[in-house]
Amino acid sequence: MTAAEAATGRTVTTSVPARLDRLPWSGWHWRIVFGLGTVWILDGLEVTVVGNIASRLSEPGSGLPITSGEVTGVAAALYVAGACSGALFWGRLTDRHGRRKLFMITLGLYLAATALTAISFSTWWFFLFRFLTGFGIGGEYAAINSAIDELIPAYYRGRVDLLINGSFWLGAVGGSLLSIVALNTDLLPADIGWRLTFALGAVLALVILLVRRHVPESPRWLLIHGREREAERIVAAIERRVTEERGEPLPEPHGELVIRQRRDIGFREIARTVLHDYRSRAVLGFALFIGQAFLYNAITFGFGAILTTFFDIPADRTGYYFVVIAAGNFLGPLLLGKLFDTVGRRVMISSTYLLSGLLLFGTAWLFDRGALDASTLTACWCAVLFFASAGASSAYLTVSEIFPMETRALCIAFFYALGTAAGGISGPLLFAELTGTGRVADTVLAFQVGAGLMCAAGLVAAVLAVPAQRRALEDIARPLTAAD
Repeated sequence: MTAAEAATGRTVTTSVPARLDRLPWSGWHWRIVFGLGTVWILDGLEVTVVGNIASRLSEPGSGLPITSGEVTGVAAALYVAGACSGALFWGRLTDRHGRRKLFMITLGLYLAATALTAISFSTWWFFLFRFLTGFGIGGEYAAINSAIDELIPAYYRGRVDLLINGSFWLGAVGGSLLSIVALNTDLLPADIGWRLTFALGAVLALVILLVRRHVPESPRWLLIHGREREAERIVAAIERRVTEERGEPLPEPHGELVIRQRRDIGFREIARTVLHDYRSRAVLGFALFIGQAFLYNAITFGFGAILTTFFDIPADRTGYYFVVIAAGNFLGPLLLGKLFDTVGRRVMISSTYLLSGLLLFGTAWLFDRGALDASTLTACWCAVLFFASAGASSAYLTVSEIFPMETRALCIAFFYALGTAAGGISGPLLFAELTGTGRVADTVLAFQVGAGLMCAAGLVAAVLAVPAQRRALEDIARPLTAAD
C-alpha cells in the first residue's frame, strides 16, 4: 500500500501487537538484541576512548595539532551537541519513515564519521567528525529504543531494555582496556595507536550493520502507516521461526486493536499529546533524565581529577579504577533488570534512584571526614553506580513505553537530548569548577548536588511512575490512531 492510500483513513482490525507480545523467548529475539542493542557498546567505547587518549593526542608526534583541553573540552562538547541535535532530527524522521530505515542510516553515519575521525590531519577535521559521530549516535538512541520495545514481548521488555542500555558500560570497559594497549608506544607509534582505536569502532559498526540487515521493520509501525499486509507477513514469518525453534505450538494471542490509519501526525499534535494529555508522564521523564545526568557527572566527570588530586594516583593509572566502576555500572542492569518486570516499575525505579542518591550522600560524608582512600572511594562509587545504572537505564525504558506509539521515537529523542544536554553541558560546567579547586568541601558539594537531584527524581517516580510491567504498549498508552 502506498503512502497516498494510507492517507485515506482506512480502519483495520488487527491482532499483530498481541501476537508479538505472546511469543516465548527465542533465538530470534537474541538476534534482535544483538543486532540492535550493541550500538550502546560503541557509544561507551567512543566516550571512554576519547577521554583516555586526550593526553596522547596533545603530545608532539601524535600527527594532530591539538591540545588536551581541546579534546576533553571542545571535541567532547561537539560530540554532545551532535548527539542532542541528532536525536531530535532523526527521532522525528523515525516516527515518520520507520524504525528500520533510520537505524540503518544512523549506524551508517556513525561508521563513516568514526572512520574519517581515524584519518584526522587537522583540528577542524577532528572536531567536525566528532560532531557527526555524535549526530549518528543520537539518532541511534531514538530508532533503536523504539524498535526494541515494539519487537520484544511485553513479559521481557523491562529486563531486555535495561540490559541493552546498560551495555554502554561494557563499551566503557573495552575502551579503557583498548586505550591502555593502543597508547603504549612500545607497541604502536604515537601517531598510529589512537587512530586504530577509532578504526576499530568503525569495524565493529560494520559488523553490526551486516547483522542488522536481517532485522525487520516494526510491525506496529507498519500497521499505523497503512502497510498491514507487510506487518502480517513479518509477524507470520517470526511465528514460524519461533515455532520451528521450540518445536511446540504457540499460545493463542488475546486482544485485538482497531486502527484508523494515517500517513502522518503533525508536530503540534504530538506536542499537545506529550505536554498536555500526558503532562504528569512528561514530568516523570524530565525528572528521571535530569536526576541521572547530574549524578553521573557528580561522580564520573571529575573522577580522574579526584583520584590524582586527593589520593596522588598517577594519571596513567586512573583507567584501571574506571574499569572497576564501569563493571559496577553494567552489573546493576544485568542483575536487577528482571525485577523491573516482576516487582514492578514504580517500586524498582524509585528505589534504584533513592538508593543510589542516599549512598552517594553517604560517600560524600565519608569523603568529607577523610575516611576514604582511592580503593574504598572506588568501592563506594561501585555501590552507588550499581543502583544508579539500573535507574538510569530505566529512564530510557520509561520514556519509550509511556507515550503513544506515534510519538515514541521523538519522545525518546526529546528526553535523551534534554538529559544529555544537562549532563554534558550544565553538569561539566558545574562539577569541573567544584572538583577542580582541590578543596574537599567543594568536591563534597558536587557529590551532594548529584545525590540530591537523584533522590528528588526517585520521589517523583514513587508518585508518578506508570505500572507498565508485562503490559502491552497499546495498553500503557493508547495509540493516537486507535479507533474509539
